[in-house]
Amino acid sequence: MDITLYYAPIACSLAPYITLTEAGADFKVEAINMKKGQHKSPDYMKLNPKHKVPLLVVDSQTLSENIAIQFWIARTFPHARLLPADPWQELQAMSLLSWCSAGIHPFLSRLNSPAAVCPLPEAADGIRKSATEHLFENFALADTMLAGRDYFFDHFTAPDALFFWCFRRAASFDLDLSKFANCMAHFERMKTRPSVQKLLDFEKSVLADFSKAA
Repeated sequence: MDITLYYAPIACSLAPYITLTEAGADFKVEAINMKKGQHKSPDYMKLNPKHKVPLLVVDSQTLSENIAIQFWIARTFPHARLLPADPWQELQAMSLLSWCSAGIHPFLSRLNSPAAVCPLPEAADGIRKSATEHLFENFALADTMLAGRDYFFDHFTAPDALFFWCFRRAASFDLDLSKFANCMAHFERMKTRPSVQKLLDFEKSVLADFSKAA
């Protein structure tokens, strides 16, 4: 099986990098420099007209969107237990993945680029303020879910990888996340996993290569 992950540093494509690594999958990575607009290049647009990452290419077939990609990885590598075995708990895991993608990610996008919501410069502060409030509401829910737990379920699963990205991305905006003690503990716990350490080392190397090419 030929597996290629199209990935951009800092972006949510780190989640499938982590889970593919957890699964012991043999996969290649194509790093996309979004600052240089490579995600909108003709070659990439042919693969993914959505011009986003992650994108998984498996034996020349493409699969986009984190939720679908995580589901494919979990089903293809069942030994990794990336989704709970119990059917109801599996649905709960899919719900968490959906929440990260549709309930948390959009507010991170607004913090990163308020002009994408409204191009008026005077609107930027209001957009960031609203996005932060909604983001904190979501993190408060996650904090409750993680109370007394190492992970969202009784072992590491795919939602942990995607939530790790969400929390990490929020931290990059210099937000005070200290009141979410359980989320903070989850974040630090995730950084000790070999798969995450491998991802972070890979990200550093990609960013260094991008810097050299600038």
